[in-house]
Amino acid sequence: MENSQLMAWLLLLIAIVANLGLVILIMGLSIIFSKAEKLKSIDSLAVSEANASLTVIIPTYNEEKNIYRCLSKLFASKKPSNFWKVILVDDSSSDRTVELSLKAAKNSTTNFEYLKAGQRPSKERWVGKNWPCSKAMEKVKTEWVLFLDADVSLEKDTLSRAMNHAISEDIDLLSLAPKLTCSCLAEWMVQPIMASLLSMGFPIHNTNNPNNSTAFAAGPFMLFRRSSYEIIGGHKAVAGEVIEDLALAKKIKSSGFKLRFLIGLDALELNMYSNFASLWEGWSKNWFLGLEKNILKALLASLIVFWMFSIPWILLPSASVLMLLRAGELGIFIGILALSITGILLQFTLRVWTKKEFDFPIKNWWLMGVGGVIILFLGPTSIWRTITGIGWTWKGRSLA
Repeated sequence: MENSQLMAWLLLLIAIVANLGLVILIMGLSIIFSKAEKLKSIDSLAVSEANASLTVIIPTYNEEKNIYRCLSKLFASKKPSNFWKVILVDDSSSDRTVELSLKAAKNSTTNFEYLKAGQRPSKERWVGKNWPCSKAMEKVKTEWVLFLDADVSLEKDTLSRAMNHAISEDIDLLSLAPKLTCSCLAEWMVQPIMASLLSMGFPIHNTNNPNNSTAFAAGPFMLFRRSSYEIIGGHKAVAGEVIEDLALAKKIKSSGFKLRFLIGLDALELNMYSNFASLWEGWSKNWFLGLEKNILKALLASLIVFWMFSIPWILLPSASVLMLLRAGELGIFIGILALSITGILLQFTLRVWTKKEFDFPIKNWWLMGVGGVIILFLGPTSIWRTITGIGWTWKGRSLA
């Protein structure tokens, strides 16, 4: 077989594998979410939360773009319990986070407290929001505690629904999958892919099955029974964990407590990144750790994403040109062209399904092709940064 023929057959195989991967992804997601539990509506809840008590803790560090909206929506909440309060604990912000927080709280009747996290112990390793969350917990006396990120926006009945759901089902940690919103081009490229990968990697029904070891929670919204939180050691027990939400979820489940991860698309929205730099910093911080610090797995996952989402777009023009230059393999290149178009249509199908299930816009669906290239380089970058500590940061702070 000539080299040109061999190359043509190889490209055909590559196109087939890309399509197969997309079909498996779409089918897998459909199966997973057909079994996924959703946060109950108020009408379907039988247990009143009136006699319960709740503290909402919001850790902040340079969140001036998000904090006013977060607090304004939170303060507009339906009263979730007989007693509830909000603690904002700031981790030495250098922007207008505190100023805007106090402005939002000024006209609210909700019990609000502002704390300074203070300096971290010099001889201990504390990363991310573990330190401010731990400091705020020193003030908490309520039965329930919710850790809420500043880039989250709640609906008016979210707290009531979450409290009622947790109480009625005797849950120790209730976490919600938010509706994702994209505010920059980089998010349109990467976030739809990442959401799909997380859903496949941590199937919701496995997390909610007490007999399955899978444990997952979304850090932006984590509602704990305080007694269970304290038994597992809280954020202090995971002080050095960069992905602390996974670590806490694993501790809850392995300790025999009840963990629930629910779909909450009608309850809260999450807008994670404002530009490419913050997205690159955020996902390179988590990619390698999320894949269990397995170098082969981290590299392979990046390659698979590139293969599924970028290869069809690359092969489309390539096959068109090669059809003109290599008449002897015309049939093979027509097949490659057809498979490339099929792969692109499968990506569109994925976004149509996402729109139907999660109300995530189809807008900019084609940018996932660029997202695959970004993730291809994200994998090795995350490995390098995590292992060496060079450039391994979050919001400019070193995680090494």
